[in-house]
Amino acid sequence: MSLVGPRAERPALVTRLESEVPFYRARMLARPGATGWAQVNYRYGWSVEDAATKLEYDLYYIRHRSLWLDLRILLRTLGTVVRFQGT
Repeated sequence: MSLVGPRAERPALVTRLESEVPFYRARMLARPGATGWAQVNYRYGWSVEDAATKLEYDLYYIRHRSLWLDLRILLRTLGTVVRFQGT
């Protein structure tokens, strides 16, 4: 696990999402992280539609990952924690 990357999901939920969301398995191209682009850009999601939206953010991160993007994500995560906005 790394500090920044797509958030890991529960195995039972991954099985369901892989069957319902096209390309869901592609997010596993990057090591999972404690925080990620989807977490700083999208609310906590409960539905399959939310998972599909977060997948878009995860795939964007995988395609554009860089030290600059990781620093940006970490700063936004820190801001969320300091303001007690996380869920």
